[in-house]
Amino acid sequence: MSIATHLPALQVVLPLLAAPLTVLLRRPGLAFLVAVAASWCALAIALALALQVHGSGVISYPIGNWPPPIGIEYRVDALSSAMLVLVAGIASVVLPFARGSIEREVPAAQHYLFYTMFLLCMTGLLGISITGDAFNIFVFLEISSLSTYVLIALGRDKRALVAAYQYLIMGTIGATFIVIAIGLLYLMTGTLNLADMGRRIAAVNGTRPVLAALAFLTVGVSLKLALFPLHQWLPNAYAYAPTAVSAFVAATATKVAVYVLLRFYFGVFGEAQVFGRLPMEQMMLVLALAGMFVASTIAIFQTDLKRLFAYSSVGQIGYIVLGLSFDSATGLTASIVHLFNHGVTKGAIFMLLGIVVASVGGATLARVHGLGRLMPWTSAGIVLAGLSLIGVPGTAGFVTKWYLVLAALEQGQWWLVFLIVASSLVSLMYVWRFVEVAYFREPRKDIAPAAVPRSMAVPTAVLLVAVVLFGLDTHYTVDPAIRAAEMLLGGGR
Repeated sequence: MSIATHLPALQVVLPLLAAPLTVLLRRPGLAFLVAVAASWCALAIALALALQVHGSGVISYPIGNWPPPIGIEYRVDALSSAMLVLVAGIASVVLPFARGSIEREVPAAQHYLFYTMFLLCMTGLLGISITGDAFNIFVFLEISSLSTYVLIALGRDKRALVAAYQYLIMGTIGATFIVIAIGLLYLMTGTLNLADMGRRIAAVNGTRPVLAALAFLTVGVSLKLALFPLHQWLPNAYAYAPTAVSAFVAATATKVAVYVLLRFYFGVFGEAQVFGRLPMEQMMLVLALAGMFVASTIAIFQTDLKRLFAYSSVGQIGYIVLGLSFDSATGLTASIVHLFNHGVTKGAIFMLLGIVVASVGGATLARVHGLGRLMPWTSAGIVLAGLSLIGVPGTAGFVTKWYLVLAALEQGQWWLVFLIVASSLVSLMYVWRFVEVAYFREPRKDIAPAAVPRSMAVPTAVLLVAVVLFGLDTHYTVDPAIRAAEMLLGGGR
């Protein structure tokens, strides 16, 4: 039996084994090499699985040779393979960047622990994306969440501890709701295998336990993905965590939570149950628009760039949920595409802010006066990523807005087209705040930017290239998103 047969298991096992190895080594340099090697191997495996799914269809990998639904199954399809590539790809770029970043933001004695927690977080997110078992999703969700709490708390700012504690409380509530939902579904179907659960639930659809499970799951996952108004943990977590942590979590964690919602809505409960019998479309539409406008408006008044772009993330999550609310192939395509586009864009922004922090000692608007002259390439990168958040043609963000507009036009909702464009103008306002201070203010005489390490500049440039590439050539993102949307609307199996 070739090693290619066991790629689904290796996708999770490699980073999981690498995590304790970094603790045993304890030396930051060796821990860094192990973490980078594990992330690059994970990316290679994710790409291999994506190609295999594209060529031959869904991959089913029974753990311990126990056939599903009796045993735990790893299942790779069009959507999960895309999520594996996103998580592993972002990790493989952020980790090389992290070495230079944490030298300035994390105490030296805790560097090896940073790599340990990072690998565990990556393991959890990859596990959520690949498993076909409902309870396994909860287990991997807790692995990623617990490690994220620690990663946030590693920041030198004491407010990082408060942010981690706040996230822990809200994350625990969300996890509790999710496990209650899984328990109710198991009670009604007698199985934890997602595909089998989706087949059996048809006989009990509309019953109170199933509706209660849907409610608990929606609220629990909405806490994890920071859907407005359940986003209270996110601004502080992103603002006070080490910048490498903000970049990785912003680009992956909330996206994987959306994946969980999609998997249960379409693969387990079914489109007819979620959108046919319940007013979920209207509820999601209202919450999405609230996030797009309220959170983006709050971002305009922030004085810390990390906090500004944290609130921006809440608004961008609104676009993902808006696409879901259309309950159409085009709307789902927009949501899935934005998982990629926003992940790459926001990862690039926080890495750029990490460079700013390393160079001028902070990322407040007061410290970046005249940054366009002092650090022209970094400032240009922030503007480019900001244009993607606005949705300017030629950037990744434009593709999402385009498909959202198409979805609205398909349903004759012209007023939504106006709101999508108007929300982009709000995004322009908070991006302009950086442009104003960086390009139209005199540089501060008391700040002399330090040299940017190449280890931080090169990975950041990779994501910026991706922002432009995904905006100009949609083959890499839209085609997989269309296949995933068709699969979901076909029952998610």
